[in-house]
Amino acid sequence: MKTEREKMTNGEIFMTGAPELMEDKKRARTLAARYNATSEEEPQLRLALLKELFGTCDDQIFIKPPFKCDYGYNIHVGKKFFANFDCVILDCAPVYIGDNCLMGPKTCIYAVNHPMTARERATGAARGSSVHIGNNVWFGGNCVVLPGVHIGDNAVLGAGSVVVNDIPDNALAVGNPARVVRYIDQNEKNDFSRLLFGDMPDADQK
Repeated sequence: MKTEREKMTNGEIFMTGAPELMEDKKRARTLAARYNATSEEEPQLRLALLKELFGTCDDQIFIKPPFKCDYGYNIHVGKKFFANFDCVILDCAPVYIGDNCLMGPKTCIYAVNHPMTARERATGAARGSSVHIGNNVWFGGNCVVLPGVHIGDNAVLGAGSVVVNDIPDNALAVGNPARVVRYIDQNEKNDFSRLLFGDMPDADQK
């Protein structure tokens, strides 16, 4: 017979108040509280706490406190991850974040759904749906990512976007719900590229 934790991580209906999950949440919130109480003069302690909290993460990770999550062990983060203040990840299902991702302040990722009817919600039942975020993704401030969303490599989400549908590679998406407004040429020349790379050939600017 499956445990409520197994049901949760497998995307099945589970009971949020199950004792084992309450203990898991207590552990995550204790670790997050310890992390949030650290200072930038304690980088090794911060890294140790994140490695204990998350399912997987690289050594190159920087999260500005406060940070909050439900379980922690369902969060998997790639290289060079940065999250600004007030990031929230509700990780009832796995949340996969690729390399070189930037999250503006108050970025929220929700990997959980509750029932639509009040009678069903009152039981404490829920269902997780995993979130996948590719490499080199940038979220502006106050973005919200809803359950089951896949975001492609090199995508940019404008500030205040609410992401309810998948976003393809190289897309700039904005709004509520977020809609693709254009695609980004990764070799485009702008003020940043001219300052950082000068007149270097396009192949060197990738």
